Amino acid sequence: VTHSIPACIGSMTINGKQLDSESPVSIFAVNKCYETVQDGTFFDGSGFAALVREGYKVRSDVNISLEFRTTAAHGALLGVSSAKVDAIGLEIVHGKVLFHVNNGAGRITATYEPRGTNSLCDGKWHKLQANKSKHRISLIIDGNLVHTDNPYTQSTSADTNNPIYVGGYPADVKQNCLTSKSSFRGCLRNLVFTKGQHTELFDFSRAFDLRGVFPHSCPGAEH
Repeated sequence: VTHSIPACIGSMTINGKQLDSESPVSIFAVNKCYETVQDGTFFDGSGFAALVREGYKVRSDVNISLEFRTTAAHGALLGVSSAKVDAIGLEIVHGKVLFHVNNGAGRITATYEPRGTNSLCDGKWHKLQANKSKHRISLIIDGNLVHTDNPYTQSTSADTNNPIYVGGYPADVKQNCLTSKSSFRGCLRNLVFTKGQHTELFDFSRAFDLRGVFPHSCPGAEH
């Protein structure tokens, strides 16, 4: 077995001597244990998860769905970019959810503004769906649909070739459709990309780079 166990381990003794887990000599990807946990992936607000090392090609159509919960009013949810301007991005800015798309001609944004300023940042689960169909984009949050007019109707394909960065991105990586530098703090689950008949559910434990991200559980409540 070469992979780690998603579990809590406590009170370990070797030859009758209790191991000191409070001040280990070294530690890697070990979080504290919570009395109540939920399924999902916990982002501690310091990093990101990187998926699809060889690069994800958005092209003309993609439907992205995920669930999130947070108490922070700012944070990058997801970005896929290219070396050029083509990119897509999802982020929370001032408690609003923004879905940006650039098919090469210019960035367009669908914005979901909740009625109450903090209503999406209440620590409860919210369902997000972002759809790009050629030059059209829309955003559905908790069943509420927002779409936006795109003046660039001739430009239909986001020719991306970079990894999918979730919850933030490295300082040396350019994201053409994210404005927020803040990493997401909170929990995500059920991240699915759908293209036509092909549906892909992303497992964060298979990310090729994880920083400040704990893929197997979310604390039951913010501490």
